Amino acid sequence: MASQSFAHGNYSHTQKKVRVKGGRTPRDRARRELSQNFLTDQHAVDLVVKAARPAGLVLEPGSGKGALTVALAGTGAVVVGYEIDPLLAVTLKARTGLKVVTGDFTAARPPREPFAVVGNIPFSITSKIVDWCLRAPSLTSATLVTQLEYARKRSGDYGRWSRVTVQSWPWFTWELLGRIGRESFRPVPSVDSAILRIERRPEPLVPEGPAYRDMVELGFSGIGGSLHASLSTRYRGVDDAFARAGIADDTVVAFVHPDQWIALADLLLR
Repeated sequence: MASQSFAHGNYSHTQKKVRVKGGRTPRDRARRELSQNFLTDQHAVDLVVKAARPAGLVLEPGSGKGALTVALAGTGAVVVGYEIDPLLAVTLKARTGLKVVTGDFTAARPPREPFAVVGNIPFSITSKIVDWCLRAPSLTSATLVTQLEYARKRSGDYGRWSRVTVQSWPWFTWELLGRIGRESFRPVPSVDSAILRIERRPEPLVPEGPAYRDMVELGFSGIGGSLHASLSTRYRGVDDAFARAGIADDTVVAFVHPDQWIALADLLLR
C-alpha cells in the first residue's frame, strides 16, 4: 500500500478543568503517561479494519474512545475491548454497550478459542503487546497500529530482519500493510504510524521449535564476530549449509532473510 497521509477533522479535546503546573489538566497527564494517541480519522480506521479482516472473537488492546472498537463491531465480529484508563473504559461501555474490560491487556489470559487482536496500541508498550500475541496459543492474527519505525524493522522493510521476526518466522508472517500519518491522531504524535499485521501460518515451517530458537539466539549473539562464526561454534556443516542457503560467509546476521534461516535449520538441525 502506498504511503499516504490522511485528512482529519477539527477535533477538540480541550477540557475546562483545574489545570496543573505546566498548563496540563489531569486528563492531559493521563494521556501522556498512558501513551494515548486516539485515532480520529475515519479513513484510517477503515484501513485498519480492512487489513484486519475481523471475524469471530476479536480482542482490542487500548480501546480509548472507541473509534476502532465500534468499526470492528460493525463487521459482525465479537469484540472485547481492553482499556487501562477507567474513565475511558466506563464511558465507552456506557456509550456503545460493547464489552470493555478495565485493565492491562498484557495481564489478561488469552482465550482458549481462536481469536484475533486488532488495536491502535500504546507506543510505549508495543513490544510487550507483540510478545503477548506471539505467546498466545490460539491467536490467529494481530493487526496493530504501531510506530512506523517499529513496523518497518519488524517486517523487513529496510532489507534488515530483527531477531524477534526471525525467531517467530516458522509460525508467523509479518507484513507492513500501510502507513498512517501522524495527523490522523489526537493528540498528534511526533512520528507517523503504520499497520503491522502478524498472521499465524497454517503449518509451522520447522518441526523443532526450541532447537530453531536456540540456533537463532546463537546466530544473533555476535560470538565470533559473524553469523557464520557463531553457528560454527555448535553446528557441523556450516560451510555447506551457507552455500546451499545462498548466504555468503561474511553476511551480517541482520541481512539474512528469514526464509534463509529456515533453510539453515533444515540443513543444520536434522
